[in-house]
Amino acid sequence: MDYVTLNNGVKMPQLGYGVYQVTKEECERCVLDALEVGYRAIDTAQSYFNEEEVGNAIEKSPVNRKDIFLTTKVWIEHYGYEATKASVLKSMEKLKTDYIDLVLLHQPFADYYGAYRALEDLYEEGKLRAIGVSNFYPDRLVDIASFARIKPMVNQIETHPLNQQIEAHKWLEKYGVIHEAWAPFGEGRGNMFNNTILRAIGEKYNKSVAQVILRWQLQRGIVVIPKSTHQERMAENLNVFDFALTDSEIQTIAGLDSKTSAFFSHQDPAMVEWFVQMVEERKGK
Repeated sequence: MDYVTLNNGVKMPQLGYGVYQVTKEECERCVLDALEVGYRAIDTAQSYFNEEEVGNAIEKSPVNRKDIFLTTKVWIEHYGYEATKASVLKSMEKLKTDYIDLVLLHQPFADYYGAYRALEDLYEEGKLRAIGVSNFYPDRLVDIASFARIKPMVNQIETHPLNQQIEAHKWLEKYGVIHEAWAPFGEGRGNMFNNTILRAIGEKYNKSVAQVILRWQLQRGIVVIPKSTHQERMAENLNVFDFALTDSEIQTIAGLDSKTSAFFSHQDPAMVEWFVQMVEERKGK
């Protein structure tokens, strides 16, 4: 396993297992499977509604808790100082742990400054080993990195061959914030798994398209958290440390960049309204 070093000196596995859209019924088994095949980083979130199942798996796993890098994210309805602090403590309870390795603010809306101050205090109290943000575009990333008391250590953003986040990556590097990719395969959109360029590179190394994509992200210094509910696919996604892409291949993949989200833009007012509606619908869940 390769590691990245956060700006506070904490080491984070560069390849982890994400549980977005893993159901409560499957989540415990999936996390146990992931830990069994060798993952040592698990990424969940309050809005995934499976923190408790992740905690159950970690508690049951023979892998020592100190060897697991655990990430969760604060959902928008819990923003604001007091609400965020209470929600993180509740997440710790669900995850059955007395500390969390990384907590991110999930979206760049509402009172994220109040929420971030709560993360800063929890970090200084030793309850969190690292803090950061998610879905913060370069303007908001520079804002919070410049004015917060503690600079974010990670920004988790949509990143895959069709939306490579070249500009965002430059700003993250400038401010010493680690780039973490969600949807590293773009959920297969744009017929990504059948892309002729990616398939040709994979055939050269006897690797799948998914493995080529993960290797490409790793060589860019990006943290990746692929998700699968099948243990054999989990193992396949982890088997990407025995080959390296050439500079020419990386340049060829760069040509696939559409510079456009495969999902939505956080800067679209209609999409912001959609998030507001989602917050209302999820209250009390």
